[in-house]
Amino acid sequence: MARTTALQEAYAHCQRVTKTEAKNFYYAFVTLPKPKRQAIFAAYAFCRLCDDIADEPLPLDEKRRKLRDVDAALQRARDGNPDGPVYSALAHAVHEYGIPWEDLSEIARGVEMDLTLNRYETFEDLATYCYRVASVVGIVCIHIFGFSDPVARDYAIDLGLGMQLTNILRDIKEDAEMGRVYLPQEELRRFGYPEEALMAEEINDDFVRLMRFQVARARGFFDSGKRLLPLLPVRSRACPAVLGGLYSRVLDRIEQQGYDVYERRISLPTREKIFLAVRIWLQSYLPRRGAGAAW
Repeated sequence: MARTTALQEAYAHCQRVTKTEAKNFYYAFVTLPKPKRQAIFAAYAFCRLCDDIADEPLPLDEKRRKLRDVDAALQRARDGNPDGPVYSALAHAVHEYGIPWEDLSEIARGVEMDLTLNRYETFEDLATYCYRVASVVGIVCIHIFGFSDPVARDYAIDLGLGMQLTNILRDIKEDAEMGRVYLPQEELRRFGYPEEALMAEEINDDFVRLMRFQVARARGFFDSGKRLLPLLPVRSRACPAVLGGLYSRVLDRIEQQGYDVYERRISLPTREKIFLAVRIWLQSYLPRRGAGAAW
């Protein structure tokens, strides 16, 4: 009985972390049945733990060491000796849903990239980063959702790429203030929009063309990601559909603002997030329209 109570407390801790920090994600996660929802909370809390290490006011070498220590902590959890509630809940979720341990380690490697890389020459370089910090999370999630067709993994990867690219477009100003430029250098040159213009927050025809190209690319990944939905159990489809819907709506807002991501951070009001989540959740039970109808 004590072990069950400890596990329940571990999952409750992960839920609190998710509810406090997840914002867009939380509204999607609540659409899942409770056991899968708890597992998703554990996965998110692990991602948050890695992000928190990167955000700590520590020397670079110390941050890198702590992120490398994540691998050792994952191994202890795998061996039945988890360090604290996040790893306790995570180990249980991995056992229940067959989540690959190596994918969890890959997430930490993606966070580590942010410590040393603040420019990407090509989109292929950027895609490696996006895969580690977003697509791998999607792969973890589909193990929890349940799937049998291996192509689901490819669609989960594309959904993650679309979401991370949306984050990058929305956060251009904030990232630049921290000395980070995620838009590929090759594409800045191709569209005639130098990094100096980005740092000066200039909006001109070249910037609009660049942003239109980036939004279209993200939408392409979302279009591919939609193909994931029919491959999942009905009760699991709403979660990725809500995520796709919320992030696609952010792209809509970027377009509606004339691609001006400098004046203010583009976000969705809580009321709109809830409305969209409920709408897609209900549609996920309609066989003709499906979970992606509002996406």
